[in-house]
Amino acid sequence: MFGSIGLLIIANIFMTFAWYAHLKDMSAKPLWMAIVVSWAIAFFEYIFQVPANRLGISYFTLPQLKIMQEVITMTIFAIFCVLYMKVPLTKNFLYASLCLVGAVFFIFKDLKA
Repeated sequence: MFGSIGLLIIANIFMTFAWYAHLKDMSAKPLWMAIVVSWAIAFFEYIFQVPANRLGISYFTLPQLKIMQEVITMTIFAIFCVLYMKVPLTKNFLYASLCLVGAVFFIFKDLKA
C-alpha cells in the first residue's frame, strides 16, 4: 500500500514539472522544444505511475486510487507553486483542499445506497 503511495508521489513530481516547469524555464524557447522536453519528463512519470496503479489496485478500488492521485497531485502542485514558481498560496488553495478532503471522505466511506 505505502509503496503505491510513494510511487504516486514520485510520479506526480515528474508530472508537475512536465506540465508546468516550462512556463518558467522555457518561456523564451519555441513551443515545440517545450513539448519535447515535457514529454521526456513525462516518460519518467509513467515509469512510476503505471507500477503505482498496478500495486495500488490490490489495496484500493479504482475510484479510491483516482481520488488519492488527485490529492497527491494538488499537494505536490501547491509545494511546486510556492517553492519553484514563487506563486503564493491563497485561500482558494485552502478551499480546494477542503473539497478534496470531502472527496476522500466520500470515496473511502462505505455508504450504502
